[in-house]
Amino acid sequence: MSVSAVAADRSVCAPLPVLGRDVLVPLVTGGEVDYAALDYAASAPALQRVWDDVAAYAPYYGSVHRGAGYLSQLSTDLFENSRATIAKFLGCGRREGDQVVFTRSTTDSLNLLAAVLPQNTRVFVFETEHHASLLPWEQRPDTAVTYLNAPRTPQQAVDTLEKALAEREPYGPALVCVTGASNVTGELWPVRELAAAAHAHGARIVLDAAQLAPHHPVDIAELDVDWVAFSGHKLYAPFGAGVLAGRADWLQAAEPYLAGGGASRKVSRRTDGGVDVEWHTTAARHEAGSPNVIGAYAIASACQALTEAGFDGLVAREQELIARVREGLAEVPEVNVLSLFGDDAPRVGVLSFVVEGWNSSHFAAALSAEYGIGVRDGLFCAHPLVRTLLGSEPQEPGECGAPETAPGERSLNAIRVSFGAGTPDEHVERFVRAVKELVADGARWNYRTEDGRCVPDTSA
Repeated sequence: MSVSAVAADRSVCAPLPVLGRDVLVPLVTGGEVDYAALDYAASAPALQRVWDDVAAYAPYYGSVHRGAGYLSQLSTDLFENSRATIAKFLGCGRREGDQVVFTRSTTDSLNLLAAVLPQNTRVFVFETEHHASLLPWEQRPDTAVTYLNAPRTPQQAVDTLEKALAEREPYGPALVCVTGASNVTGELWPVRELAAAAHAHGARIVLDAAQLAPHHPVDIAELDVDWVAFSGHKLYAPFGAGVLAGRADWLQAAEPYLAGGGASRKVSRRTDGGVDVEWHTTAARHEAGSPNVIGAYAIASACQALTEAGFDGLVAREQELIARVREGLAEVPEVNVLSLFGDDAPRVGVLSFVVEGWNSSHFAAALSAEYGIGVRDGLFCAHPLVRTLLGSEPQEPGECGAPETAPGERSLNAIRVSFGAGTPDEHVERFVRAVKELVADGARWNYRTEDGRCVPDTSA
């Protein structure tokens, strides 16, 4: 959709209020500018609504599931109501037996699922995954992992999975892990089709929705996935909490992820001096210890805020911002935007690129120091994918201030710009202008490498 077409769409909504929108940062060239947070894919700024809700609750903070006092009961109700709100947000209340388990992050959620896999489960995962969904599965010696090559079309992803599942031997428990939207390219993956392929071959599927849930509705029943994992800090609720939602049977059959209070229903001494434990069969089984009630409530508040704002309008506006960035970068021949599925692939507000002749750390540092723009450079915790897209082998990055590559050579890492529901138009316009100016005129300041990072040289 073109910028003009989106602008004419009345469903496009205004940016949602977020914390930090008025923060001023110094420029190395002099003066100050309001900070342009364009690193949403790492951690999105908190919605003002979330902050206000948490602040209103803070005086009533108390222990959860632990006390008879008023504040404890209020906090317990808040915690469990948050679970119900998130279940509704994910559509998992429509499928009998689904649970919402609170964790610390997407990484924690997927490690939890890895810990409860039935014995001798075979896991299938594309090499294009974020490390959070690429690495947890080999922690148990009885789990076999098949890493699938990066597909170049959505259909190739489905075909690759179909072939791998059909060839697996012996036939037994199997799990497919796939991202909903790439944290490198922003491209949407064919989740529903992959779920259908998995189920046709007797496998289950977990969706890493860390990059999808902040940008699009995620409905477990509609996508027909078995589990969804995501983090609060990417969903405008950065308070150290995450979610694993979905089928309960594997979770109930496994030993608790952590042993301790809250996970145990009954503990008694045996005559031989040991203890017998009866574990909960609810989500509490894997939530030992005092729960992060503020983190859970923050996620629920964000889910409610996004629902009330309406995803149709949020998606429409984000597509407008994506179009502006892509059109602006396309006007700079030295910029190459990375993609698996091609320029026309649907995506969320995450784009990675390289600039010919530039060290990516140097370019990102100049965006920050000279324009007040925060992006990310590197391999984005998705090393195999970025190296596949760049066609490069693992190497140490070049020194800051010197070109990373000569014309025609391959880059060693990339730059990522990401945005979402709280991004003002001006931040995107400033970013596009800054890229054009840096490529055309070069950096206005000298930079040096310090502790592996490129920083402005202020020694002169």
